[in-house]
Amino acid sequence: MAGHSAERVPLARLPSGVELETTVHTYEGANDGPTLYVQAAQHGQEINGSEVLRRFHEEIDPAELAGEIVAVPVANPLTFDRVSYTTPEQLDSINPNMNRVWPGDEDGTLQERMAATLWEYATTADAIVDLHTGSPNMMTHVVFMEGDEESRALAEAFGTDLLLSEQAGDAADVEWSERDFGGKFRVAATRAGIPSITPELAHNKEVVENAVETGLTRLLNVCRELGMLRPSPTENGDRELARNHLGRVDAIDSGLFVVESNHELGDEVDAGERIGTLYDPATYDVLQEVETDRTGVLYALTREATVCGGGKLLSVALLRD
Repeated sequence: MAGHSAERVPLARLPSGVELETTVHTYEGANDGPTLYVQAAQHGQEINGSEVLRRFHEEIDPAELAGEIVAVPVANPLTFDRVSYTTPEQLDSINPNMNRVWPGDEDGTLQERMAATLWEYATTADAIVDLHTGSPNMMTHVVFMEGDEESRALAEAFGTDLLLSEQAGDAADVEWSERDFGGKFRVAATRAGIPSITPELAHNKEVVENAVETGLTRLLNVCRELGMLRPSPTENGDRELARNHLGRVDAIDSGLFVVESNHELGDEVDAGERIGTLYDPATYDVLQEVETDRTGVLYALTREATVCGGGKLLSVALLRD
């Protein structure tokens, strides 16, 4: 494809001396325009983003493109090969989650070095899309940093029904810093002055057609919004703005979670609504009557019945203007 190149890039060196590599695709447009950086599979089980970029490759014609697109379909080969969320402890026990170490450190741990290498590509961009996927238990949504209007515009261009603004730093609650969210790729990039979003497509571990189609259509919308492609963006539903929060309703103990509500993802709920019951499956004792913790949009609800203590049961996003 004229205007397209694919480069094998060393991310880090394994103990055996083998270079850990990934592929960086670059699409050089025929006309001047902005640079968009897109990556997928920071977490190796989140493979629908990788499939979105394969189909994106088939859709893009550099002759019709204004600007440049840099795409990394497998940002973290270590987790991708293991179909896992985190890197094995033997390779990076300090920073097992790549999405907590940005902008990385070229002299740091394995994942910090990987992030530092990709950061060099990302910081040439005028906008960033970091493709993730949730689970069947989570509503498709896009996250951006609270108060960053350029990132909000990018999220609106991507166009999922639910947009979540995430409070950061001193504006966030304690859990934000306790979970090292300042090291998220999107957060580091936004703080570096690059409008950035994290779409959370539905499903992981399997290629799901509607999730891939959603990601492809809306990624093309971002390109159109940036003036890189024509025509105007395709409408994708009625967007609703809510605030992401770190609070969630967790299981107070291990047991069997039975959902007893007819609510679906995306429904508006009131605080204190009964959602289900957590039982001891052996004694039948009720361990927890599970209720919503606030009024807002139900955007995550665990359907897998066997849960461990501390596991997430549901999440409600706070509606806002």
